[in-house]
Amino acid sequence: MEEITLSVVIVNYNVKYFLEQCLYSLRAALQGMEAEVFVVDNNSTDGSVAYLKPNFPEVTFIENSDNPGFAKANNQAIRLAKGKYILLLNPDTVIGEDSIRSLCYFLEEKPKAGALGVKMIDGNGVFLPESKRSFPTPWVSFCKMFGLSKLFPKNPRFAKYSLPYLNPDARHKVDVLAGAFMLIRKEALDKAGLLDEDFFMYGEDIDLSYRLKLAGYKNYYMPERILHYKGESTSKGNIKYVKIFYGAMLIFYRKHYSGAGKLFSLLIRLAVWFRALLDLVFHTSANKKTKSSCRRLLILSSEMSLETVRTACLKQIPNLEFVNHWNLDEHRVMDCINRSNRMKGFTDIAFCYNDVRFEQLLLLMDKMPDKHITYHIYNKKSGVLVSPGKK
Repeated sequence: MEEITLSVVIVNYNVKYFLEQCLYSLRAALQGMEAEVFVVDNNSTDGSVAYLKPNFPEVTFIENSDNPGFAKANNQAIRLAKGKYILLLNPDTVIGEDSIRSLCYFLEEKPKAGALGVKMIDGNGVFLPESKRSFPTPWVSFCKMFGLSKLFPKNPRFAKYSLPYLNPDARHKVDVLAGAFMLIRKEALDKAGLLDEDFFMYGEDIDLSYRLKLAGYKNYYMPERILHYKGESTSKGNIKYVKIFYGAMLIFYRKHYSGAGKLFSLLIRLAVWFRALLDLVFHTSANKKTKSSCRRLLILSSEMSLETVRTACLKQIPNLEFVNHWNLDEHRVMDCINRSNRMKGFTDIAFCYNDVRFEQLLLLMDKMPDKHITYHIYNKKSGVLVSPGKK
């Protein structure tokens, strides 16, 4: 029996359409590799497992009767994993066909690399700064919480939290990798230990990154693109989310920086809860704003797929004023990027998979200068249109 190169672990909670799209992109990326895929379902109420199982026989589904949290669910699958490398992957992600193979090759070439993270972009093609971060030391946390990092984004002394002065299109050694995509050497994970189950959700990736470096390994940020819809499985406008997210930061702080002075520790805690209150207020006010303006849609597909994509878009995208179509037989993705000025009037772009490869649509989203466009993906196999905000 051949050695398994990669074990992929995905924790799902009520995002079956995002997870379906993720699994299709994963299936394409793992072609020709010795790999195994685990999906741990944390007692979803949307019928995720029943919906997905028939179409993904290669996936091992673990069904929990309750929601034990993100760290515990990941550990359930990690204990069963046989791969040389472990990939922790969010269900609300899309990966390119060539990314995993090249990242595993990098780990083969760099034996002291403990884990890798990637360039994450959201549903508008915007780079997500949490793709690469520093440890939240007392000073780094202070600068982040009190806005110094935003005031001086090019200054390494003040803007160390999300490292905005580092080129997102280049490889870097970094401290913290995001749990949405963390490719880990199994040997390093065995030395550092599994995810800390004191973290219900959030913060466990920072803690694991910290322990990997303590074990003598290096963490790398790689400019491979993935789409991360970012938090589709969590509700960010309620007290519970705020309590879990900022509570996780306090757990990490107590665990690794307990030696800091009591006064400074109190200041950080006050800043954390102040920031939590601001996040809650601004998120609530943002939710009150509704998109009332008309939207203009461009469909990128073959002629044969046009009507099915158009029908799905008309059902799901509100306030559509105008729909245009570019035949991908005539307009290749690179041509679309080169002619981005012709796309300025569009508010939405819909791709049809598999008329276009995931790798190509990620390239277009990343390179398009207009970061206000909303991207949708129609999958011909499932007949589902996946859009930011849709569950």
